[in-house]
Amino acid sequence: MNELITTEDGSNTFFSKKYNQPFHDLKTGAIKESFTKHVIPAFEFHKGKKHLRILDICFGIGYNTLSTIYYILKNNLNVSVEIFSPEFDLELIKSLEKFEYPIEFHSINHIIKALSKDLEYEGKNIKVKLFIGDAREYIQTLENIDIVYQDAFSSEVNKELWTVEYFKDIYTLCKEDSIITTYAVSTNIRLSMSTAGFEIYEIKPIKKKQTLGFKTKQNIEAKYIDMELKQQRNKEAKAIYD
Repeated sequence: MNELITTEDGSNTFFSKKYNQPFHDLKTGAIKESFTKHVIPAFEFHKGKKHLRILDICFGIGYNTLSTIYYILKNNLNVSVEIFSPEFDLELIKSLEKFEYPIEFHSINHIIKALSKDLEYEGKNIKVKLFIGDAREYIQTLENIDIVYQDAFSSEVNKELWTVEYFKDIYTLCKEDSIITTYAVSTNIRLSMSTAGFEIYEIKPIKKKQTLGFKTKQNIEAKYIDMELKQQRNKEAKAIYD
């Protein structure tokens, strides 16, 4: 179902034959994408917080979760994290013990093994719990989330994780000062997010733009996207619904 591919930064990913898409942007690179699009923007926003609850949608090969752990340890951050991540493919998770991860993750190989075998890991200041099954059902059980890595396959093939109804559930489980990070920049998806209540911002940490979502307007180094004005200018753009 998945084909191994090496991305431009030298890290490996899979090409999903089910969705006909790679798990990561091949030109950016798997590990670079995790850091630049998710981990760094989220942790910069929550700088100084002592405890963070993170929702990783979805686990896949685990780059976002593992990059988060690596980032904390490498920078000796005084923060504890709880990471929750759904994934429908149990066989994929079980295979990750043998996956060829980049050298950055070698020091946390024991965590990879624990997640692959037990679907959870708990250590000093780090707790990870994977859920095998429907992400839409799983998120109903969560609350008080600080960070959402919105990193599902694209809306063309995985629509259910990009709809207004989905983002309304995400809005409900998030804290007031939460942040959503995502690679998606289409007006349709941003409309789905804004219709659910999120304020939309745009950053460009590397060559590609990306989207950040917040419950309230922010004073940050990012471009605010006025979605009401956007829709007035583009009558064809529609939010995505179930």
